[in-house]
Amino acid sequence: MVRIVGIAGSLRPDSYSQLALQLAAQKIQEIGAEVEILDLRQMNLPFCDGGDDYPDYPDVKRMQDAVSRADGLVLVTPEYHGGVSGVLKNALDLMSFDQLAGKVSGLISILGGQPNSNALNDLRLILRWVHAWCIPEQVAIGQAWKAFSPEGKLLDEKLSQRFDQFAQSLVENTRKLRGVE
Repeated sequence: MVRIVGIAGSLRPDSYSQLALQLAAQKIQEIGAEVEILDLRQMNLPFCDGGDDYPDYPDVKRMQDAVSRADGLVLVTPEYHGGVSGVLKNALDLMSFDQLAGKVSGLISILGGQPNSNALNDLRLILRWVHAWCIPEQVAIGQAWKAFSPEGKLLDEKLSQRFDQFAQSLVENTRKLRGVE
C-alpha cells in the first residue's frame, strides 16, 4: 500500500494550510493510500543548526522516521513574502537525503492574495536538491480566506476537481516510481 506523509508549514490555529492538507489526505485515502499527517503545531522542533543529531528534541527523530517509512509526501505551505514558510523550510532542513531522496511529492500553496507559483517553485528547488520527485500537478489556493466554507469544504468545484487530479497523480506516480501497490 502507498504510504504518504503530509506536512503543512503553518502554525496558525485556524490554518488554511492545515485545511488543504486534510482535504488532500482525504482524497488520497479515498484512492486507497495510507496517509499520516505530521502536525508541526503539535511538535517540538528546534531551529535547524546544520547538525545531524537533536537528542533534546525527540520529535525530530519521530518526523525523520515517519518520512523514512513513507513512499511520498504532501507538502502544504502558506506563501509568506513570496516564498515557502520558514516553518516548513525548517522542518525540511531537519531532514536529509536519508529521509527525502526518492520520495514522490505533491505540493500545495495557500495565499491571501492571487494564486501564483512562487512558494511552489521554492519547494520544487528544495526537493530537487534532495533528490525527491515532484508530481507535475500542484495546487495554489489564492484568497484562501474565501475559498473554504465555515465547515472547511472547498467552495469552488473546479478547485475541488484539481484536488482529485492531484491525489490521483500522487498515488499513481508513487506506485510507478516507488514500485508499490
